[in-house]
Parts: sequence; structure tokens; C-alpha cells
Amino acid sequence: MSSELSSAANDAVNEELKEIAGMQRRLKNRHIQMIALGGCIGTGLFYGSAEAIGMAGPAIILAYLVGGAAIFFVMRAVGEMSVRTPVAGAFTHHAYANWGNRAGFVSGWNYWFNYILVSMVELAVVGLYLHYWLPDFPAWATAAICLVLITAVNLIGVKSFGEFEFWFAMIKVIAVIAMIVVGLIIVIAAIHNPGTPVPTFSHLVDPSTGGFLPFGLLSQVNGAWVGLVMALVVVMFSFGGVELVAITAGEADNPGKTIPRAINQIAWRILIFFVGALTVIMAVVPWQSINGQMSPFVQIFDYVGIKAAAALLNFVCITAVLSVYNSAVYSNGRMLHSLAHQGNAPKFLGKVAKNGVPMAGVLASAGITVIAVVVVFLWPEFAFNYLMSIALIAGIINWIMVMITEIKFRKRIGPEEVSKLTFKLPFQPYSNYLVIAFLAFVVVMMCFSPGYRIAVIVGPIWLAVLLIAYQVKKTGQKVADRT
Repeated sequence: MSSELSSAANDAVNEELKEIAGMQRRLKNRHIQMIALGGCIGTGLFYGSAEAIGMAGPAIILAYLVGGAAIFFVMRAVGEMSVRTPVAGAFTHHAYANWGNRAGFVSGWNYWFNYILVSMVELAVVGLYLHYWLPDFPAWATAAICLVLITAVNLIGVKSFGEFEFWFAMIKVIAVIAMIVVGLIIVIAAIHNPGTPVPTFSHLVDPSTGGFLPFGLLSQVNGAWVGLVMALVVVMFSFGGVELVAITAGEADNPGKTIPRAINQIAWRILIFFVGALTVIMAVVPWQSINGQMSPFVQIFDYVGIKAAAALLNFVCITAVLSVYNSAVYSNGRMLHSLAHQGNAPKFLGKVAKNGVPMAGVLASAGITVIAVVVVFLWPEFAFNYLMSIALIAGIINWIMVMITEIKFRKRIGPEEVSKLTFKLPFQPYSNYLVIAFLAFVVVMMCFSPGYRIAVIVGPIWLAVLLIAYQVKKTGQKVADRT
């Protein structure tokens, strides 16, 4: 380990710890737990799951289990570093302190870019949910209203964000659990409309529709690649957002207890909210009838004629979008703030208002996201399909960097300090290499899908832009130092 990296790491730690003083540890345990609980319940589950089901059929359940296992290890790696050094920058701080300035630059700006794209995806889809009630209301107007509303919430203060996210997440959690319970009742009581199949779990293994694995691991149907491994691509987007727990570490009231507890809950959250919910949905609505024109969570009740419940779940889908966008605004503001303190972003983005909010970072991110309103207005289909795929590649880059950073983190602190860690990544370093290999495999699968292929092209170009930008910044600093 070079002395230059050790010095940079120490400076980073000191700077980030000073930075916390300007922020406020106002996020209580209930905030953190509910943020963690609702972090993975968003557009990917409520809306994107229809596409995933169409690719794999009932076997989508296996895809969520495999993808969820990979994300669990990513979060344990993040948790290991965040519990030891609970700072608002999370990913970018750890990359900067343990890997180097270039890695901190790339990690931070890539994560910011990722959540900007996620923001655009969420704003693109919110209008589709509103069309359930107001089919003529412009989607771009809905996006603009949500952008202004959520930005205002984040500017009030971190406690305001925590409270809104708490109740948004509470609505989502209660709704999904209620949907599972009511769905089970529908299956047990065999409630259905005339002319529609009787609800039964046998739909998941029905030989007439191809059984549990209708398309196998990988196959072509009408010129398009489908199958279990192709569904992994869509599934991985659904898990974007769980890492928000690490971002909150710098403003958590008691990060040493709340962060490990929240991360360890990921396993059963995936079992309930992904596997459980989709199993019930496909038992009520045969998987081949899930058309993607509305959320599968809405379609389950619309299918059996319970219109009031369908309308209620549509409202829940809207709150899910607002929740994810709320998280995006929060995390992007903190990420820019952390980058500024590293010297990897303009200094004004590192300023914190009296209420503890990095207002410049929040407003700058919101300003860039305005582009989403224009995109939704001009190219509504592009807004969801292509932006989601590019957001996924940015997320994969971030997850891979996390696993590499954790290896470097252990090397930097040494065996003695590793033995003192209270929250460790299981099976390290084998879990690191396994997750990296899995994520690389997902990228390969993206090449087989026209909708995701563009992301495989954009990803390397984006990385090249970041590396060039860093080099330009570094050269500029050297010139400035000489003069």
C-alpha cells in the first residue's frame, strides 16, 4: 500500500468526519428501518415485474432469489465499511479512502448519474399510474409536479425526508402485505370472473403454459431472447435502492446498531415482497395474462373484478414512485456534497445549510432531473425502457466497485483491525469474486436484449468520460498549484 494512498485515506476520513458536523443526525431507528424496508419496493417491482414475468414465467421467482442473494452480499460489504466509518458519502468515501482519488471520483459521479437516471425513470412512469384515473392528463405535467413537490420536501430538512420516506414506505409495505393476504383469500375461495381461469397455485406449474420454466434458461421466441437468465437483467434493476441505507449512515442517530439491523433484514424482505407477492399474483392471474399495460399488483384485483382494491393499489404504486424519487433526491444531494469535500466536485456543492441540508447538491440534482420532464414529453417510451437499462449498467458498475473496494478496505486497515470489525462480509473474499462474476454475467445477458444492449455500449463510454474528466481535473490542479 503506497504512502500516498494512506495519506489520502487519512485525509478523507478526517474531512468526512468534519463534514458530519455540518449535518444533523436526525434519522431515528424507525426511519432507517422503514427506509430499508421500502427501499427495494419501487417501480422495478410494481411495474417492471410484468416484463420479468413475460421473460421467465413462474421461474421469475428463482431469478429474484439469485439476484437477491447477490445484492445481500453487496449490502454486507457496504455495511462492513459504513459501520466502521459512518459517513454521508458512503460509496464514494469508501472508494476514495481505500482505493484512491480516481476511484472516489468515478464511484461518486457514477452513483450520482445512476440515481439521476432512476429519477428520470420514476418520473417517466408516474404518469402511467395517474392515467388509471385521469387518462387525458399529460404525463409530463405529472412528472413536473412530482419533481417540485419532492425537491421541496428534501429542502426542508433531513427529518422531513425521513418522515416522508417513513410513511411512503409504510404505505408500500402494508399494501404489499395486504395484497398477499387478499390474494391468498382469492385463491383459497376461488374468486374469479366468469370466463377467467380459477385462481390456483397450479398455474405456476401448468404444463399447458410450459410449466414452471416455460422458456428454459435461455431461448428465442419470435426473434427475442427470453428465459430465466434473461429475466435476471430486469430483476437486478428492481434491487436498485436497497443501498440507500448506507447513504443514511452519516445522518443516522445510531448507525452502529441501525445499519446492521436494516441490512440483515434484506433476506426476508426479498422473500416476502418479491417471491411471496409474485407467487400470489401468478396464482390469481395466469402468468401469460400479465400484459404490462398496468402494474401486476393492480391487475390482480382488476382481473377478479375488485375495482376498489385495484384503484387503491394504483394509489400505492404512485406513492412507491414518489418514495423512490424522494430517496433519489436525498442520495444525490449527499453524494455531490461528499464529492465536493474530496475535491472531486465544485466546492459550493459541499456547503450545508443551517438545517443540515446540502441545498446546492439537492438543487443541482433536481435541475438536471428537469431533463426528465422534457424526455417524458418528447419520447415517453424511451424514457422508461432505455433510461432504465442505462440506470442498470450504472448500478452494476457501482456494485462491482463496492465489492472491489471492500477487498482494498481490508488490506488497508490490516488483519488486526479486521478482527475487530463488528459487522463483516460473510465468506470474504470468495463472496466478492462470486458477486463480481455474477454481475459480469448479467452484463453479458444484456447484450442479448435490444432494450438493454444500448446500455452495454453507453456503460464503457460513460466510464471513459469519467476517467478523462478525472484526468482533466488532476491536470488542472497541477497547473493551478504551479502558478
